[in-house]
Amino acid sequence: MDDVDARLERTIEELLDDRQAGASICPSEAARAVDPDDWRELMPAARAAAGRLAAAGRAEVTQRGEVVDVRVARGPVRVRRPG
Repeated sequence: MDDVDARLERTIEELLDDRQAGASICPSEAARAVDPDDWRELMPAARAAAGRLAAAGRAEVTQRGEVVDVRVARGPVRVRRPG
């Protein structure tokens, strides 16, 4: 994992920590926080970071309120804390 991937994971967790219980974020929020100018280029990495956090049990990736596997989900997803 390179530095950008680690920063994206940390940023996702920090954003979730700042939200109320049950609230979610969009991976784009993490990408924008890491690189405000070129955040669009970071979107695949941000989604992958969310997937790694989900695999570790530290987050859930959802689509239309249902937990999904980010590797196969198409379209917008959200990230939240489990449970």
